[in-house]
Amino acid sequence: MTITLTAEEEDELWKKTRQNTICKSALPSFEFWWEMPKQLGKGYAQYIEVYPQLQLKIEESEFNDDLIIHTPEWQHPLQFGVFFPQTSRGDLVEVRRWTTFISGGGIQRANNFFCPKSQKTVIVDIHMPPELLATFFPGEDGEILPELKIFAKGNDWQTLVFPEATTAIQSVVQQIVNCPYQGTTKRIYLQAKVVELMALQLAPILAEQRKTQPSPHLRIETINSIYHAKEILLSSLENPPSLWDLAQTVGVSERTLRRGFQELFNTTVFGYLTSQRMEKAKNLLCSGKVTVAEVAMMVGYSNCSHFAAAFKRQFGITPRDCLAGKLSVWQ
Repeated sequence: MTITLTAEEEDELWKKTRQNTICKSALPSFEFWWEMPKQLGKGYAQYIEVYPQLQLKIEESEFNDDLIIHTPEWQHPLQFGVFFPQTSRGDLVEVRRWTTFISGGGIQRANNFFCPKSQKTVIVDIHMPPELLATFFPGEDGEILPELKIFAKGNDWQTLVFPEATTAIQSVVQQIVNCPYQGTTKRIYLQAKVVELMALQLAPILAEQRKTQPSPHLRIETINSIYHAKEILLSSLENPPSLWDLAQTVGVSERTLRRGFQELFNTTVFGYLTSQRMEKAKNLLCSGKVTVAEVAMMVGYSNCSHFAAAFKRQFGITPRDCLAGKLSVWQ
């Protein structure tokens, strides 16, 4: 059985639960704990204000039924998150899959979030205004580090990335969940761990940003031409020009075009095109307003099998599953 709720309906269930839950009397003023609504399943949500405007959430949940939550387009805060489904076998807890994500500040598109039933999941995430990045990772001018401004989009579409769930990240998350302290000592301990978790998740993004800085081997005119070529591809995903035509249009050779994409974007021209096609396909499928065949045509694929294979390589699920609402951080 699959239950479908809007985000507003889910919030209302949690609100009623908070009103009826007797909070643990020993909790300090900066910490809150609520049971999960029994209509949804079993578990709890714990909120800790680690810093002013920075909230840490630890949630453990196990849903009674498959759950799909429809979320509208909204102004999303900056969120660092880690979740790991697990199953219990006696005293043994088996971790099945770790996933980490950074959901940037900005406008989040309308989406469907899928939560599978009977799967115990632990989620640790950090919510904060994007401007707080300047407090923890400032640039030389005291503002947000330039490489991290992609996570402060304001009224533009947010940036969403999925860093690797490294052993270091897993260790810090376990330390957060199993914090051995109470009261003020607990808050100080979690302050350090929250900054460490953010740093570990941002490390590969910062490394990638440094790697994709304009190469000293490319002239500024060539760099401008490569970026022009990228914009042309973005505007013609359904029917892109050939490599030769694209190179001629921006005024460089095919060899320079290939080299430029590799140096500036760390991918091939075809790799970049395919990645952007799949991102557009994902957004179209998540809207639920078009069929898989229609989406394939809209991103330039006449063969649905080839489209499905490319989509699964990038996102790990089929286009049909995405259309059913199964592409989300809850999967």
